[in-house]
Amino acid sequence: MANFDLSLKKYPMPAQKPEERVKNFGEVALGYTGELALKEAARCLNCKNPACVKGCPVNVQIPSFISELRKNGVDAAYKVISETSFLPAVCGRVCPQETQCEARCVRGIKGEPVAIGRLERYVADNANKNAVAAKTSDLSGEKVKNENLCGTKVAVVGSGPAGLTCAADLAAAGISVTVFEALHKVGGVLTYGIPEFRLPKTIVKKETDELKRLGVIFKTNEVVGKTVNIDELFAAGYKAVFIGSGAGLPKFMGIAGEQFKGVYSANEFLTRVNLMRAYDDSSDTPVKRGKKVAVVGGGNVAMDAARTALRLGAEKVYIVYRRSMEELPARREEVENAAEEGVEFLTLCSPVEITANFNADNSKDPVNGTVNGIKCIRNELGAPDESGRRRPVEIAGSEFDISVDAVIMAIGTSPNPLIKNTTANLAVNARGGIIVDETGRTMRDGVYAGGDAVTGAATVISAMGAGKVAAKAIIDSLTIGELNDIKF
Repeated sequence: MANFDLSLKKYPMPAQKPEERVKNFGEVALGYTGELALKEAARCLNCKNPACVKGCPVNVQIPSFISELRKNGVDAAYKVISETSFLPAVCGRVCPQETQCEARCVRGIKGEPVAIGRLERYVADNANKNAVAAKTSDLSGEKVKNENLCGTKVAVVGSGPAGLTCAADLAAAGISVTVFEALHKVGGVLTYGIPEFRLPKTIVKKETDELKRLGVIFKTNEVVGKTVNIDELFAAGYKAVFIGSGAGLPKFMGIAGEQFKGVYSANEFLTRVNLMRAYDDSSDTPVKRGKKVAVVGGGNVAMDAARTALRLGAEKVYIVYRRSMEELPARREEVENAAEEGVEFLTLCSPVEITANFNADNSKDPVNGTVNGIKCIRNELGAPDESGRRRPVEIAGSEFDISVDAVIMAIGTSPNPLIKNTTANLAVNARGGIIVDETGRTMRDGVYAGGDAVTGAATVISAMGAGKVAAKAIIDSLTIGELNDIKF
């Protein structure tokens, strides 16, 4: 094996130029070449006590897969990753590696950490090209199927990262899994929420197709809590239910004007574009193609919405965020990409009102009620709040107006209360998240939950981790019975 590469910086990943990529929905980051991947892999010191693994919610054996990549190539590396992760091509693109595995990399002490996410993406993409299929046993870490569980039915609610991961591990143990998805396509937030330029839908399809190969059944257009409820699933013979329904209920600020035409939640805006193909003139789904767009919020979803608006033809897009650039919660890479593409950041600003056009002479004029601006107030940072971040404090008399014709609210989401409202003994917290113990068990016997349905909007990889934990608990429960009383 080649000597270690002691370069202090990551090898850069090729990408579309900003002036080109804003005109298309093609993937921005183009991925490592084989040469670049091997150079970056050589930066890994193959630590005997790898801190990076401790930073991974699904426990990918990072030094091992990188070592295999260097010694034996893509296929060997892919098999290592597949022992614990079902979605490596997804995680390599959208995981916040900088705050998880890469944050703990020892190379980051005196330079930049190893580009773990870029290497994971390279391995997954090229393994997929080589048609390397993960062994069924690899998906759960089990060496063989549990013959006692074969034929046992378990229902998974939601086909996002938590549901897919849970389904994969259950199927690997020999369990008959049916996934109930409310939308007409599977993938959850991977399909409806994350834009094509960050996560191509062909990647998501490949992963779900692998689950179908393992025997997992997908039922789309099934809104659990409406078309079927939890009690009915148990009556139909399912021995356990995992709820991974996500957090798709949008939040608004409660300011004047949010009812005007041209105001969207980010969830609705991105779903119309990503899932319903509203960017295509042949699509039946409409979406406002604003010329001047304000996106309220500072997370990854806000960046996705802003960059999508640019690709729909917006001439000017603003990010309106109440704190400073230092507190911006979005990934640095997404912020940098947005800035390169021309998004303007209006930080230390809070919206106080959305304004609209009105023709006093013609009440039927279609312009009536269409957004024409957003009124904001400037902030300064005060003492830290409960989140640990400095609290924005309004500066009296600092109001100003921005001329826009569309406003997208990207200030968070919460779990939909439909399942909670139709399921007895399913407790939730003040934010609407389902209450679970450390294994994902709810207060309802046989019902487990994980991902955004529990935590509220979080990361793909944390949802996957919750899906794995719950799958193990379900397998244990079905194998040897309930181990302990539920404790919260």
